[in-house]
Amino acid sequence: MFVCSCFGVTEEQVRSHAEAGACTPRQIASACKAGTDCGGCVRRIQALLGRGACPRRQLADQGGKPLAAEVPEAA
Repeated sequence: MFVCSCFGVTEEQVRSHAEAGACTPRQIASACKAGTDCGGCVRRIQALLGRGACPRRQLADQGGKPLAAEVPEAA
């Protein structure tokens, strides 16, 4: 089933990006553009991601090291 008709992104693709580490609608948008045109699919993307479905988000919620610390600094 299509989640984003503007870019032809399916539920399966959103789930695949989520399994690869995309935890937010913005990260999904970066991966496949879903949610970047009309925005009508953002709520559906949020529903597919669910609360706590991302291991990195769970780590942050449990007081793990900040997510920003995972991003390497620019040279």
